[in-house]
Amino acid sequence: MPPALHGIHHLKFPVAELSRSLRFYEASLGARRIESWDHRHADGSVYAFILEVPGLGTHLELRLDPDAAGRQAGFDPVTLAVADRASLSLWTEHLDRAGIAHSPILVALQAWLVVFADPDGRRLRLYTLETHGPELPADEGSPWITGR
Repeated sequence: MPPALHGIHHLKFPVAELSRSLRFYEASLGARRIESWDHRHADGSVYAFILEVPGLGTHLELRLDPDAAGRQAGFDPVTLAVADRASLSLWTEHLDRAGIAHSPILVALQAWLVVFADPDGRRLRLYTLETHGPELPADEGSPWITGR
């Protein structure tokens, strides 16, 4: 057996523009920048922001790396849990108020799902803990799921 792990220390997303991404994560997820944790080069320039995101359970680092950010466009590296389908409705209302494009509530393999993209095209998924049975066919053809 390997030694014990103690959860996830933090998530890291490459971004093309720190300020633009910060505004997006503030508006979409209610993130808050922890300025005292900014990562700086020796010349004082900032290359990463650390964010506190309510309910995430860990910190989110936005790391300036335009090339890596471009390669992640269309990819969905993290799926966030929400309680149920009613919660997804509240999220779609919130995203609408924030002016953030998103999918409709989709039927996923086991539950319901809403997808939206950050400024670099990385897709974030909100997935319900509430499940459904096999009688509901998944929205496999949705461009929000296929990426096409």
